[in-house]
Amino acid sequence: MISYTVANDIAVLKVDDGKMNVVNPTFIKAMNDALDKAEADKAKALVLEGRDTVFSAGFDLKEFAKGQDQARAQVQDGFAMLIRMLDFPRPVIAACKGHGIGMGIFLLMVRDYRVGAEGPYKYSMPESRIGMDLGDLLIALAKSRISPKYLTRMAVLSEDLDVQTAMDAGVLDEIVDAQEVQSRAMEIATGLAAMPVVFGKNKREIKATELDNMRAALRVLGG
Repeated sequence: MISYTVANDIAVLKVDDGKMNVVNPTFIKAMNDALDKAEADKAKALVLEGRDTVFSAGFDLKEFAKGQDQARAQVQDGFAMLIRMLDFPRPVIAACKGHGIGMGIFLLMVRDYRVGAEGPYKYSMPESRIGMDLGDLLIALAKSRISPKYLTRMAVLSEDLDVQTAMDAGVLDEIVDAQEVQSRAMEIATGLAAMPVVFGKNKREIKATELDNMRAALRVLGG
């Protein structure tokens, strides 16, 4: 599901389950394993790349249907993964070549820089539409990254945004041709890899409020 390679001190994590890159226990374990490898390799930057046309379609609804215990475990472990990504001490870049839906949006929000592909892709927080509670953790993350102008449209009205609107809203940082997404993400990662260790300290201090709020919300969930 997640391939891991290192090139010029940059760890590249390519996510491809052959379908919609849903976030489930297999995905979460693979991501944590890849982050462990990046830390062990002392990678100076990370690039997370989704599959063509789909970055991630969010949590695995089939896992939710298995029962309350499985649903709770998927949410808790997924949220803990988001916190770990947001707190990662080196630059983390997203190479997004397709749709970002639900948890897929939040996987983008915990990146330091997001490169998106031009195309007929949508970015959506469908929770209101499908009857799911966002909860304090995702709300804290959304408020920290989404422009106030778009927060209600995304988080309350569950509006589907096109690529340009997603960039205006703060979901993406730039848009390039689909064929250039990976190379552009690597270019940015290469530049940021030169950042000294103080990068991690500054990052954590800037994000301290949202990290504290997210950790408090996870504790309430029992994670």
